[in-house]
Amino acid sequence: MAEIITKNLNKKFGDFTAVSNTNLTIEDGEFFVLLGPSGCGKTTTLRMIAGLEFPTSGNIFLDSQDVTFLRASQRDIAFVFQLFALYPHMNVEKNIGYPLKTQRVARSEIKSRVREVAKLLHLENILRSKVSGLSGGDRQRVALGRAIIRRPKAFLMDEPLGALDAEFRELMCSELKKLHTNIDATTIYVTHDQNEAMAMGDRIGVMDKGAILQADDPLTLYNKPRTMVVADFIGSPAMNFLPIHSSIPKGCKSVLINGCSVEIPEIHAASNTDLNYLGVRPENIEITAASYDGFQGKVYGVEYLGVRKIITVDTAVGRVKVRSSNNLVVQINDNVNLKFNSKRIILFNSDDGNAIKSERIT
Repeated sequence: MAEIITKNLNKKFGDFTAVSNTNLTIEDGEFFVLLGPSGCGKTTTLRMIAGLEFPTSGNIFLDSQDVTFLRASQRDIAFVFQLFALYPHMNVEKNIGYPLKTQRVARSEIKSRVREVAKLLHLENILRSKVSGLSGGDRQRVALGRAIIRRPKAFLMDEPLGALDAEFRELMCSELKKLHTNIDATTIYVTHDQNEAMAMGDRIGVMDKGAILQADDPLTLYNKPRTMVVADFIGSPAMNFLPIHSSIPKGCKSVLINGCSVEIPEIHAASNTDLNYLGVRPENIEITAASYDGFQGKVYGVEYLGVRKIITVDTAVGRVKVRSSNNLVVQINDNVNLKFNSKRIILFNSDDGNAIKSERIT
């Protein structure tokens, strides 16, 4: 397999910038996920790496070779599409083996490698079946098999599970990750689903408006997001943001929100804007009995999720989501206090949405 590097990658369509100055290094054997909302540039980035689009400027390296303007057929990369792109008149065996047939590989070799791939993907019992009669999950396996059989330097996958229902997606997430481990492949996987990204990615690059905002392992992205967009996109429910209507000096250890003092990690770099935001995950908030000297709110709603529940609280500065155990008993319209875990708080600058340097974010 191979390392993939993009340097100052840009793509414009007329006056519209789809991808802006993207710099990535995807290690040999890594499962890297490009995550972001529709229209953020993730598929365009993938297509440029595949050779299906040429960049406006910048460079792409595959296994140390500059492939920026090589066609897709010259890059030794396998692309798996969302809508399978199978041949409906062929059976499973012929679909999987077709790439080798076009390369004029010997029939005996094709048969041997098809059996090898079918065993890996649990397709041995349906090799003679027409793909038109298969379930979505089986067709996705066939599409993966057709990509794997070529033994390319890298696999590129553009939302391959998007057409499957929730149960199949969960199953295929596990199988894709296991498959990646078994074949030691370099994989770039595009999705807008954060659950897929967090479940499969060794690292995740979060994109927005054509730019990579942060590329890190899932735990770092969740616990130490570097922008409000990343903090909002990763996590369900998303991070809560509470406005701070004042500048924040260097060395600050607490802030006022609606007249209530909230402890924060010590600030390492001042924010001189008059509006900043305190970010805190729902599980880092504790609901306590109402008192006059705490951060107060009224329960708006309660969602039960097995052993956990999500409690929505209306406060003077907006709604706040709290993740708690089912042992906590609260009713709609109850007056409560919210206590924040000060060590897990991140502050954000309103000018650019970036995290303010602190003991939490360095």
